[in-house]
Amino acid sequence: MKEVIIDKNESGQRLDRFLKKYLKEAPQSFIYKMLRKKNIKVNNKKGNPDTIIAEGDVIQLYLSDETIEKFKGKNNIEKSRFALNIIYEDENMLLINKPVGILSHSANKEYGNNIVDGMIHYLYEKGEYNPRVEKTFKPSICNRLDRNTSGIIIGAKNYEALKILNESIKNGDVHKYYKTIVKGIVKREGILEGYLTKDEELNKVKITDEEKDDSKRIITKVKVLKTSGKYSLLEIELITGRTHQIRAHLSNIGHPVVGDVKYGNKAVNNYFREKYGLESQFLHAYKIEFTNLKSPLDYLNGRVFTAMPGERFLKIEEGLFYNEE
Repeated sequence: MKEVIIDKNESGQRLDRFLKKYLKEAPQSFIYKMLRKKNIKVNNKKGNPDTIIAEGDVIQLYLSDETIEKFKGKNNIEKSRFALNIIYEDENMLLINKPVGILSHSANKEYGNNIVDGMIHYLYEKGEYNPRVEKTFKPSICNRLDRNTSGIIIGAKNYEALKILNESIKNGDVHKYYKTIVKGIVKREGILEGYLTKDEELNKVKITDEEKDDSKRIITKVKVLKTSGKYSLLEIELITGRTHQIRAHLSNIGHPVVGDVKYGNKAVNNYFREKYGLESQFLHAYKIEFTNLKSPLDYLNGRVFTAMPGERFLKIEEGLFYNEE
């Protein structure tokens, strides 16, 4: 029999969710069977799947050491292939400026070459994260950006911070702002609304004015920062955060993001590729503002953080809008 003492990074979640992470290689059916047979208990009492565990609770696993080790699996730390650009950090969270071309989280076999693995390795090297001490928790990101979108990603160092930040994002209390350059002179500022439908096979979305059975409502706030003869520099605030929302929504109103191969204008993209070497969409998550965060993260309320885009983006912005001939 093995006892697992719950600490603050595991507190406040359902028992079955904890077990699925702790025994991550175990079939789900096995976990529920062990709960039914009372081979897994909480504080020496029968544990139900929906039992909420708290700090200090003791989970008894009436399983062999071999079974536990087998189902726990390995917890390797992948060495990061790049240095994180951290713009803010404290004991609970950090803000990372993601470059273009880097994934937010791992996909396929690109282990280590993404923000999540980079953050975990960074905190492991600092001594702030030890997988041998933690039962199930891993430092996690709270928002994601497409591979070819740069900008601010929020990372949580502990479970309490992760829970508060995720809830705040869901409630609209974390305000995310993007900079983008689009084709044409944008005259329609303010709130844009519509409905987004995703084609999973093509990994592409479609925007419509009317709701469909499988569509999701989207809200995008547009502010014009600067215009030139053919292009507009915009600040976009995401009120809802859907797949490809900004790119698809702007394309839908006739102002595609420059460099966007999926929703953009081919001639415009070719021009920016030849003149500036731009191979991806000009979209940068440049600013974030925290409001109404609960304790112990309430010290962040009212704070605004910004992140500089890459050199190519700065060169394009400067050339189009601040060095006009």
